[in-house]
Amino acid sequence: MTAANTPNGIPMPIINLTRYLLLVGIILAIVLQQPLITTFLFFLMLPAVIWGKKASLIFFVGSRLLKKWNATAHTESPKLTRFNNSIAVILLGMAQIAFLFQADMTGYILSGIVALAAFIAICGFCVGCFLFFQYNMKKHKLFGSKTATQLNTAS
Repeated sequence: MTAANTPNGIPMPIINLTRYLLLVGIILAIVLQQPLITTFLFFLMLPAVIWGKKASLIFFVGSRLLKKWNATAHTESPKLTRFNNSIAVILLGMAQIAFLFQADMTGYILSGIVALAAFIAICGFCVGCFLFFQYNMKKHKLFGSKTATQLNTAS
């Protein structure tokens, strides 16, 4: 799900940077048994979900480090990116609650789901994109095309 030349889109190299950061960070957290790494990832992703790319440290760094590749890269819809990041933040947030209540295994499983989704996306299938598509299809069936379009532009 890319919008090839969308000026407001998120370049795919930055999307992939996010995926690799989540995958490597969560694997490190599990191997080192350090839940604080997942806490860091949670707080790193949270501003991007709340305020969008203008508040994303990953977008800021990726825009500068990957400038050469970003210029010619396909882009992803900011709405889709925010949807995917929201799923990751919700799962990482639930993991933080689990860690807080000493349910480390639950926290690592929830974090592992994020890592698995990132790995699958790196391999070429975006689980969040599939869920986003299904969500929009259900919205279209419930509210019709005119209302679904209006609801989609309002969010």
